[in-house]
Amino acid sequence: MGGNAWTILRSLNQERIVLVVAVLIFGAAVIALPGFFTSANLISIVRSISVLGILALGMSVVIIGRGIDLSMVAVMAMSIAWYLQLLGDGMTEHSALLLVLGGVLAIGLLNGILVAYAEVPAIFVTLASGSFVFGYVRSQLITSDAVPVPTGHWVELLGGLRLAGIPVEVYLFAVLSGAVFLFLRFTKWGRYVYYAGDNPVAARNIGIPVRPMLVLRYVLSALIAFAAGLLTAASLHSINTRIVNSTLLYDIVLVAVIGGIGLAGGKGGVRNVLVGAALIGIMLNAMTIIDISLLYQNLIKSTILLFAIIIDGLLNPRDEQTAQQGDI
Repeated sequence: MGGNAWTILRSLNQERIVLVVAVLIFGAAVIALPGFFTSANLISIVRSISVLGILALGMSVVIIGRGIDLSMVAVMAMSIAWYLQLLGDGMTEHSALLLVLGGVLAIGLLNGILVAYAEVPAIFVTLASGSFVFGYVRSQLITSDAVPVPTGHWVELLGGLRLAGIPVEVYLFAVLSGAVFLFLRFTKWGRYVYYAGDNPVAARNIGIPVRPMLVLRYVLSALIAFAAGLLTAASLHSINTRIVNSTLLYDIVLVAVIGGIGLAGGKGGVRNVLVGAALIGIMLNAMTIIDISLLYQNLIKSTILLFAIIIDGLLNPRDEQTAQQGDI
């Protein structure tokens, strides 16, 4: 009986299960919560998960290749805060953008090089780089925790842009999702991510440039974090660097893992991110309407993340090589 239960568990498709749960929660909320099934609230749900989903896209590319990026939120918040500070200090648009993009690329390259060539576990590299980025930018480059968008700047205009009544960040999330899907499924380097995530030693033995591919993943992650930061600033007309100390990083990992991205590497894709983001967005919106406090919302999310990691360990057991590498 136990063997049959294990076989059934291993045969489950996590993506489909999460999709069914999301539909059930949505249906229950439509019936039980006044104001949930309105166009304004539905747009609010999609908008609320756009930035989270974009960040989860970057995280997923890293996780599929057997890694993790704990510096994403710091890169997102601090790069945009520095960018806005430079604009506020009078630097030209192009100079500020190029300078900040150079810094973002440098952090992505540093993360990738330390993981790929120095073979330092990714969890330690990205934790340290995220702490450094936050500490250095906050103490040396910006003057306050919250940095406003200059009046009339294109980022401010972007935040108010609507197409058919839908905020522009929703469309940008869809475009980035399509771009990441095409990269992973139809490009040589995208296939390398899966090969290296499934078996790094075998991938290296057949001639796949595993180390350059590792560097590329962290550079992409940093750039995606920068794009998410721009959308956050556009929506709020400012960026608050205290978001680095929030639960956003855990939400990103939650979306990826609960959607079915295997922490052992080599498994998952954009559909998993979309399903995970849908579930979390619906659930958080429903809890907000019910007026569950933020403290208990975080408790619920952390519990779900813990169970998702346990289930992932059962469905996608780590092999001996993964354990030795220590990437997660």
